[in-house]
Amino acid sequence: MQSSTTPPETEMLARFANGLANVADAMAMTYFRKPLDVEQKADLSPVTQADRAIEAAMRESILKEFPAHGILGEEHEDARLDAQYLWVLDPIDGTKSFVSGMPTFGTLIACLFNGTPELGIISIPPTGERWMGRRGEPSTFNGEPCRTSGRHRLADAILYTTTPDTFDTEGRAQFEALSSKVAMRRFGGDCYGYGLLASGHIDLVFEMNLHPYDYMALIPVIEGAGGVMTDWKGERLGLHSEGQVLAAANAALHAEALAALS
Repeated sequence: MQSSTTPPETEMLARFANGLANVADAMAMTYFRKPLDVEQKADLSPVTQADRAIEAAMRESILKEFPAHGILGEEHEDARLDAQYLWVLDPIDGTKSFVSGMPTFGTLIACLFNGTPELGIISIPPTGERWMGRRGEPSTFNGEPCRTSGRHRLADAILYTTTPDTFDTEGRAQFEALSSKVAMRRFGGDCYGYGLLASGHIDLVFEMNLHPYDYMALIPVIEGAGGVMTDWKGERLGLHSEGQVLAAANAALHAEALAALS
């Protein structure tokens, strides 16, 4: 893989990505809390016509504007994964929340340059909240700078995970080892939890069995807000990571969390 350098097109890509998020938000709200055709995928996760339609619309826009760019998405076939620019899309992160009427689902959009997330968006349609991260720049929440919390100790930290139902035996043991040391643990949220982390409301997120479209957009947001996001071994996340994710408000808290896991 080539070494990554910041491309000059970042500002233009950011504007385009925000436009994609606007389209996705509007489409999601036309389906939200309406009757849906819910199907079960091979991995037993749900999918609806909304997931597929939103991703198809985003793909069409990308291909029209950037025909040489690659696309990796949750609901449709991947294209040109070896392209210098690769868009990674999750049209509805939190489909279980979406189909059950919970307003914490979101759209995740990332653009990778030579394999590194150059920008990422977390957009929450029902609440109108949007976080954006660009590599090397401060992250924003609805256009204003956001920052992770100043809590550096596990004993003071609030920990989120979407659900331990997806954890295997090792994952449950690791989660209990970590969560037994924090001030509070909460469940749910999907990508919304990472937005709360970027804005300083919570301090840790612990997950497993995630796919690149679940986490690539989150990395620039968390890092640009002052946080740290890796796998459970402290290794940088990439397209071929195993899906174990640990996000923390700062390096000191991240190091203490890793120590608890090991």
